[in-house]
Amino acid sequence: MARMTGGDALASALISEGVDTVFGIPGVQLDGLTDGMYRKRAELGLVVPRHEQATSYMADGYYRTSGRPGVAMVVPGPGVLNAGAGMATAYACSSQVMLLAGTIPSPLVGSGLGALHEIPRQTETVEGLTKWSARPNRVEEIPDLVHEGFRQLRTGRPRPVALELGPDLLHAVADLDPGEPFPVPAQEVPGDGVAELARLLESSTRPVIHTGGGMRDPRAFKLLARLAELLDAPVVMSENGRGTIDAEDPHALPAFALWELRSSADLVVSFGSRFLTPFGQQLNIGGARLALVNIDANDLGAPRRPDLAVNADAVAVLTALVERLTPRSAWGTELRRIREDCATRIRQQVAPQLEFVDAIRAALPADGVYVNELTQIGYVSTYGFPVRAPRSYVWPGYQGTLGYAMPTALGAAVGAGGRPVVAVTGDGGIGWSMQEFATAKKYGIPLVTVLFEDARFGNVWRIQRDTYGGRFIGSELTNPDFGTLAQAFGLDSALAEDAAAVGKHVAAAIEARRPAIVRVPVEVFPSPWPLIHEPKR
Repeated sequence: MARMTGGDALASALISEGVDTVFGIPGVQLDGLTDGMYRKRAELGLVVPRHEQATSYMADGYYRTSGRPGVAMVVPGPGVLNAGAGMATAYACSSQVMLLAGTIPSPLVGSGLGALHEIPRQTETVEGLTKWSARPNRVEEIPDLVHEGFRQLRTGRPRPVALELGPDLLHAVADLDPGEPFPVPAQEVPGDGVAELARLLESSTRPVIHTGGGMRDPRAFKLLARLAELLDAPVVMSENGRGTIDAEDPHALPAFALWELRSSADLVVSFGSRFLTPFGQQLNIGGARLALVNIDANDLGAPRRPDLAVNADAVAVLTALVERLTPRSAWGTELRRIREDCATRIRQQVAPQLEFVDAIRAALPADGVYVNELTQIGYVSTYGFPVRAPRSYVWPGYQGTLGYAMPTALGAAVGAGGRPVVAVTGDGGIGWSMQEFATAKKYGIPLVTVLFEDARFGNVWRIQRDTYGGRFIGSELTNPDFGTLAQAFGLDSALAEDAAAVGKHVAAAIEARRPAIVRVPVEVFPSPWPLIHEPKR
């Protein structure tokens, strides 16, 4: 025990959990915490973005490249609401993010008296974006709630958690012990489920492996390749499952390959995926049997219709299978043909975008991090960008959060351990976050942002052209001069007129190790959607 404030105890508890960086913006309700962080500044750094939305985006990006929980900090009310988009994205992508959310003074919570930053039922708002949240009523509860929050992050499905913290408790002084991390129980592997899954695989003649975001753990990277080798089976990566196996592995295939594979597959085994279309329907697997492995029981039930559901950690089940199965022959040389057919379809459908994707891939090291955005290049990247290493591809999952890429990439760069990070965005999405170029400059974060400019929300514009007879509304943009903007922020900047120039400038920016913008003016691209959503027949 030591005499300290609640803010001191919270900062010390975070340090004991291995946290070395908090992404947050100070404010009056958080003064007790930031003062405690000041006293621990040699061990606990504070990265301050220019908009509260970036706090949770950066924390998410940090987790996804480092594997360590990301911590965001905001004031109550508008701060919590601004951080909501990043929390929703972290929730959709199963990221370990802890939100430290200020509240109005504890005695006033729920009173509706109009205290500074008060919003009705803030706790319910926070609960809707997290798997667990808490608000201490006494200063003595703070350390244990911090440790319980981290235990929740590391247990079961890794979704965000939150602590709401009143300014009175952060300033309160008491005899406190910051404590130590709570033990996390080992993941149990159901022996009967593994045995039944092994039997299904051993009796299958044409198995298909499907992977989702629950397999992004680096431990799964080599194991999955080994399972594919043992089964002689294709590995179909969902959009959120990219990076679960090296895209150059002869068994690796994009999501749309399932459309062909199902015609002859007799079993599909999906690891760590919701296994749903964006419209809430089970993926079409034809007449094949279906086995689902997921740590979240909610992702095993209706509308899915599995022949076998194994409620367990997918990596643990994968480990047990690799130890149990023996080599066999299934797909043989047909896999090479299917891979070649997939590559041909991509080139035929979206050749102009693919040139840019290939140029960035060639400039980025195999373990370099690619943060993808909802742009015409980004959509193609969901199936056309070869992900070569774990924790090297970041995507907003089903949340589809426009404008998230650049701030998320800043956090990714902080957590990437020196690996280069490239963010792809558009002149539409960058409008949400261009102020964060100041953050990159302030902290010297060597993020390379490739900014494609077509003066429109490209996807909306194309839909209005092709589906609504050219009735354009709200889809065209008036842009600033992004070169002048980069100069104003003090960032390196280059103009690339074609894919070759993009590759050259990205490579130079990576080498320089400074924040940089590569500007790319482009025209209308062909639609990427036929290889994302299966055409209706």
